[in-house]
Amino acid sequence: MNIRIPDTLTTMPSAVQTLPERLRRSSSRTRLIVGIAAAVIVVFLAYRFFAGPSAPPRAPAPPVMVSAIAMAEVPVVEHTIGTVISNATVQVTARVNGQLQKAYFKEGQMVHAGDPLFQIDPRPYQATYDNAVASLTAAKAKAERFARLRAQKAIAPQDADDARAAYLEAQATAQAARLNLDYTTIKSPIDGKTGPIMIQPGNQITASAGASNGTTGASAITLVVISQLQPIKVSFSLPQADLPRIQARQMAHNLSVDVDSHGATAAPLSAPVDFVSNAVNGATGTIELRATFPNTDNVLVPGQLVDVGVKLDLLKHALVVPHDAVNVGPQGRYVYVVRDGNAQLVNVNVLNDDGKVAAIAGKLRPREHVITDGQLRVVPGAPVSITGQHAGAALR
Repeated sequence: MNIRIPDTLTTMPSAVQTLPERLRRSSSRTRLIVGIAAAVIVVFLAYRFFAGPSAPPRAPAPPVMVSAIAMAEVPVVEHTIGTVISNATVQVTARVNGQLQKAYFKEGQMVHAGDPLFQIDPRPYQATYDNAVASLTAAKAKAERFARLRAQKAIAPQDADDARAAYLEAQATAQAARLNLDYTTIKSPIDGKTGPIMIQPGNQITASAGASNGTTGASAITLVVISQLQPIKVSFSLPQADLPRIQARQMAHNLSVDVDSHGATAAPLSAPVDFVSNAVNGATGTIELRATFPNTDNVLVPGQLVDVGVKLDLLKHALVVPHDAVNVGPQGRYVYVVRDGNAQLVNVNVLNDDGKVAAIAGKLRPREHVITDGQLRVVPGAPVSITGQHAGAALR
């Protein structure tokens, strides 16, 4: 194929033709350089003439995944971490001194109120009680005899009164001896589950300080700890900003809590909130709530951490999109809506987001499609290529 080059391109440029006479008479090396430069200029002009102006290549539309906007009722659920606490925890201690002879239970066993737990050697206390009973019998007989003599005016009234007082004193001594004898058998004060045995049988134990008046002193030696498991409580805290909604739901008797212990087969547990603290924690800015669970299967254990969800409100006729459709920018949160094949940026207000579904408010309509994947390559107002659609919430 022969290409005809126009005469205008083969003709030397005027700048070359009008070179000064002194340059034309220069050495052959200079003439060679000038010729090469002229040839380059000719080639460049020829390329621009034949190639002509070319438009830059257009980038393909980025691929995206979309989901339809739905309208639904969205529960507002506050999620937090809760701690399982026992309704009652008792540190069992001895109330009399002696040698620990026997334990009637196994560690970790469920016990009931009144069940025997430990046996302290009762023989010294049995002897003391028998002696007190004998003294009581003698004092009673003397008091009765002196009472008869007083009626006959055979003795002074003071003697009869002293005999009566001695009888009452002996009676109190016998009762105290009987109590100490009963205390040699240590019984469970509550229903619950036992922990490890702290003092093994065979050891000599000392009664806790203040045992004589029914109090527990600082020097008490714990034999075992019993924790009540049925029922059991879950304690958790919510931000004080939720307090108005908490109070409104509580007044309507509609404040409940769902607890997930992440058991392999255990389903989430639900119970009404039966305690709201009377003060906000100044250090954390939260308020404590509690709920009581029957715990018949002993799934919950004191000290266990559980996931707690509290339903505080219900949003009706809310626009619902997947969580991944909501983006965060300098102007706040926004979504990309696909309209006529182009991505349009729409600012939204997030009313609730549970990590899976977000309830939003903005200039949107149900059944419009929002981009859920591929937003990083999207340019507002530019076309996009829809490669698939995620399942969204059902329209209501």
